[in-house]
Amino acid sequence: MWLSGASYYCCPTIRRSASEDVDVSEDATEAPAGETEEQTSPAPGEDWPEPLGLAAYHGLAGEVVMAIEPHTEADVAAILLQFLAAIGNALGRRAYFLVEDTRHYPNLFVVLVGKTAKARKGTSWGRVRQLFEGSGWVLHCITEGLSTGEGLIHRVRDQVIERKRDKGGEHDVVVDPGVDDKRLLAFGEEYARILRAMQRHGNTLSQILREAWDGKRLEVATKSTPEKATGAHVSVISHVTRDDLLAEMDETMTANGFGNRFLYCCVRRSKLLPLGGRINRQIAADLAHRIREVVDDCPSGEILFDAAAEKLWRERYEQLTADRLGIYGAITARAEAQTVRLALVYALLDRAQFIGSAHLEAALEVWRYADASARAVFGDRVGDRIADAILSALRRAGPQGMTRTEINNLWNGRVVADRINAALTKLTAHGLAHRTTGGRPEERWCV
Repeated sequence: MWLSGASYYCCPTIRRSASEDVDVSEDATEAPAGETEEQTSPAPGEDWPEPLGLAAYHGLAGEVVMAIEPHTEADVAAILLQFLAAIGNALGRRAYFLVEDTRHYPNLFVVLVGKTAKARKGTSWGRVRQLFEGSGWVLHCITEGLSTGEGLIHRVRDQVIERKRDKGGEHDVVVDPGVDDKRLLAFGEEYARILRAMQRHGNTLSQILREAWDGKRLEVATKSTPEKATGAHVSVISHVTRDDLLAEMDETMTANGFGNRFLYCCVRRSKLLPLGGRINRQIAADLAHRIREVVDDCPSGEILFDAAAEKLWRERYEQLTADRLGIYGAITARAEAQTVRLALVYALLDRAQFIGSAHLEAALEVWRYADASARAVFGDRVGDRIADAILSALRRAGPQGMTRTEINNLWNGRVVADRINAALTKLTAHGLAHRTTGGRPEERWCV
């Protein structure tokens, strides 16, 4: 089961309740004929991720979580990840961590995965946002909804100057003042809607979001939308149910690197508060003041590991870069990049000139939870809808497995043999299924 038993945080002031089970039924887009979606669901992924350890609550981020947690039904992981994404965007592009020739800025893409209402995903964002209220960043740098790459560029577009001629001669004229503040946090309540929009022909959102995460110049070179954005600092927070995520995340999104630019975070309701809750005003005001100081005093230029952090990084690097299979492997393929960005955010929250071991340990723990969340959500899916449906059927068949004819008949001839052959080859390559004759005249497949 995806969620079992009660689990508690190491920190005595933070507790997660197991009062809510999580629906793990999956949507098989190409369901075999005559079977329900529930019947064709692959086996669920691993159990719910182990709760975030104390290391993740380092510094101001931990204080924010501990201040909010007693007064909300939201998951502490949701509070923490959204706060890190929010402050990472507010900090802008002044500081960066250099990996070879690539600058990693503190902008993060986060997806919370849980139930639509009972996981309290929207509640957790509201709690975080209130600590930034009154700042110019909240007023001008947050947008809700993402549908096109052109729309995103427009929010952080460059100034446009054109050469015009009049009676006095030629002059440079500002036809569009552009946007001075290039920070943008895109908050999308429905990640599934974003994924569906990207599947429309000609939609550029996937390309632009990938380039935004990379910190590149944003541009869609068309006659109707010639806008460009230089130095944009884009972050994303979105929410989704597990069923919608599995239904909408296709092979292209995992293969082209879009999916692994996001941190996936399993969330659920932490407790029952029939009358809600409210943070002490003085505590909230103090936290908001300290957040403003962190943003105002953010250092500029390259931030390096100190000696202790470098030693820890060398010890953990092989594990971070190890190969993983299936969708889970594709989704977590940027483990090292995500970790250094998280470490950078923790260091900047401490107003430090170096990334220390405590910052890196915090980042490693957050990544551990994100990695475990991805594993819990995607399990051993291979990213091929036919292959995943076959795997589901083989698991239901049990030790006796299925004959090739039985596998072909799952779709009543609607899927060609070559497509099924390719799916079986993929399952074999991943070690998820194997062929055995067992003395029978026809080939038989088992898990």
